[in-house]
Amino acid sequence: MFRLFHAKILGPKLHRLKPITFQIMLPPFPECCSLLFEISPRSLSISSYRCDPLLSSLLLTLKSSSSVSCCRVIHARVVKSLDYRDGFIGDQLVSCYLNKRSIPDAQKLFGEMPHKDFVSWNSLVSGFSKRGDLCNCLSVFSTIRSEMALELNELTMISVISACASAKARDEGCYLHCCAVKLGMGLEVKVVNALINMYGKFGCVDSAFKLFWAMPEQNMVSWNSMVAVWTQNGIPNEAVNYFNMMRVNGLFPDEATMVSLLQACENLHLGRLVEAMHGVIFTCGLNENITVATTLLNLYSKLGKLSVSHKVFAEISKPDKVTLTAMLAGYAMHGRGKEAVEFFERSVREGVEPDHVTFTHLLSACSHSGLVREGKYYFLIMSEVYKVQTQLDHYSCMVDLLGRCGLVNDAHQLIKNMPLEPNSGVWGALLGACRVHRNIDIGKEAAENLIALNPSDPRNYIMLSNIYSAAGMWNDASKVRALMKTKVFTRNPGYSFIEHGNKIHLFVVDDYSHPDSDKIHKKLEEIMRRIQEVGFVSETEPILHDVDVEVKTYMINKHSEKIALAFGLLDCNADKPLVIIKNLRICRDCHNTAKFVSLIEKRTIIIRDSKRFHHFSDGLCSCGDYW
Repeated sequence: MFRLFHAKILGPKLHRLKPITFQIMLPPFPECCSLLFEISPRSLSISSYRCDPLLSSLLLTLKSSSSVSCCRVIHARVVKSLDYRDGFIGDQLVSCYLNKRSIPDAQKLFGEMPHKDFVSWNSLVSGFSKRGDLCNCLSVFSTIRSEMALELNELTMISVISACASAKARDEGCYLHCCAVKLGMGLEVKVVNALINMYGKFGCVDSAFKLFWAMPEQNMVSWNSMVAVWTQNGIPNEAVNYFNMMRVNGLFPDEATMVSLLQACENLHLGRLVEAMHGVIFTCGLNENITVATTLLNLYSKLGKLSVSHKVFAEISKPDKVTLTAMLAGYAMHGRGKEAVEFFERSVREGVEPDHVTFTHLLSACSHSGLVREGKYYFLIMSEVYKVQTQLDHYSCMVDLLGRCGLVNDAHQLIKNMPLEPNSGVWGALLGACRVHRNIDIGKEAAENLIALNPSDPRNYIMLSNIYSAAGMWNDASKVRALMKTKVFTRNPGYSFIEHGNKIHLFVVDDYSHPDSDKIHKKLEEIMRRIQEVGFVSETEPILHDVDVEVKTYMINKHSEKIALAFGLLDCNADKPLVIIKNLRICRDCHNTAKFVSLIEKRTIIIRDSKRFHHFSDGLCSCGDYW
């Protein structure tokens, strides 16, 4: 309940009254537990309400309100004192309702406004666009075109185009492009920029390209949009080219430019290029920009340069929650569990409020470092202390954590008792634990659930077959392999690459395309012979072909990461870590190979697979032989 206190105004004595204080006692909303308005009797005049202190106070309160109920309270106050149906205050109330996703209230209020101008209609379209409500957005757009005596302007068009882009509604987007041309907006810079962004999200890079070069003059947003288009569609080289052209045209990059460009660098994996971009960031004074710095430290972490990420983080004067979470994700990805726990505790002491993403990375870090006690503790206090609702990702991390330490039955029991329906991430974590610890019964259950959830993923069949093979259950393994032959799988081919001499050297399985292939394969044969002399034994379980062991050994010795490793040992500086990037998960045989090579060559080897980093040194891996 709430109460409205107001003065009783007597008409004949109106000019004698002093300013009166009005107080509204609202429900316990944090943004407006009490609201004080001071107005004079004269301010009740409708003709002068636009300069009214009451109006100013209401507008400020609307901007800070965080609930539909509070918006309705303010609406009620407006009804009592102002003509909410006409002009600016009505538009603001409609926008407030839309921001709170109360569409019926917004539509009802908008329908009651007798005098709606362009601002009113644009506010309504913009509100629907920001909420991602394409249906209502197009409905209002059609109403303006067909029923209202108003001409569409570029603001209306931009809002509807943005809604189509967010919804990836290609047909509707093409229709709006035609409308823009017919209405004479085909060369309006802001409209064209919106269309470029829209076509980029559709994956229509050719259309975006043509629009960009047909513009009479491109502004900063135009160049940024094209950099983003190339990045979003996996063409990072063109993103860098457009950045260079932008610089030639005398434009300095801003936050949007650098964020898109750094995301492009993530796909190029060129450390030298990232270092050059880092220099540009300093030159343009963007090193203190929190968004750019967060993107940069995240990129360095993904390139295997966690120490540089930490330096970037240390240079940020006031890191926010996103930055802290990105740094925590870096520790987790590199298997630095203890550092992650210390970092989390320090951040909490400094006033950071963790969310569900923060705890996902924290639990992942505990999992990859075998910190069972710490993982159980944070899983417990996550909801009890920090009021963070437990989600599937958190359960997946806990199943992985328990499974790594051999507590497969406990992990299985956790899945049985969880209030949510387990997804492929949860069952996959359990299946991985069963493979390592050779738990046939639970592994079979996990694999069956995984295959039911995603029957087109060949990894589930391979892992189940490996579990049967490891237990000597050859008939069951053969049945799984026979089942695989009846399926038509689409799987990305595996490849590994390494940076050297400002170039990316990419290798696939049994690759002889490199100019130095003879030297590389000779080096590979040498290191395989040397590690076998000190006890290395090939693991051929992943090879499901019905061939002799010698053939299987030959096939697994030609995996792409082994070829990349041999190349790195030949050409890369021995004083620096040898960093290899792989698009798929590393197999157990290649993992063991890297361990032995790090021992006999006295080299630090870092391999990033599709899930995480493996740091090999002195015959050991940071993952503890479980991934």
